[in-house]
Amino acid sequence: VQLQAYGGGLVQAGGSLRLSCAASGSIFSIVNMGWYRQAPGKERELVAVITFDGGSTNYADSVKGRFTISRDNTKNSVYLQLDSLKPEDTGVYYCRALAGTFLKVYWGQGTLVTVSS
Repeated sequence: VQLQAYGGGLVQAGGSLRLSCAASGSIFSIVNMGWYRQAPGKERELVAVITFDGGSTNYADSVKGRFTISRDNTKNSVYLQLDSLKPEDTGVYYCRALAGTFLKVYWGQGTLVTVSS
């Protein structure tokens, strides 16, 4: 599975961005996809995840009500709508997929989100 993420950028606090991640390769084996982020000097953390069959979602408490994850199975893509952005949302956002019988982890390249105050 290969993942291509894009959509990051610089935005003022309170603004919005939309991240996209397109999967290719053995996409039939994808169980779920999600977004993680890593702020400078901090560990990578879960932001949101969505299953590919039923569309169940899970969010980090810090983004609930502000971020929305969605998927388009016809395009093998997952999206993250980031609204009401805060400076603490700044970081590199990574797309991740779990695929196959043994739930192998695949990572896309990161896309930088910078929120200015």
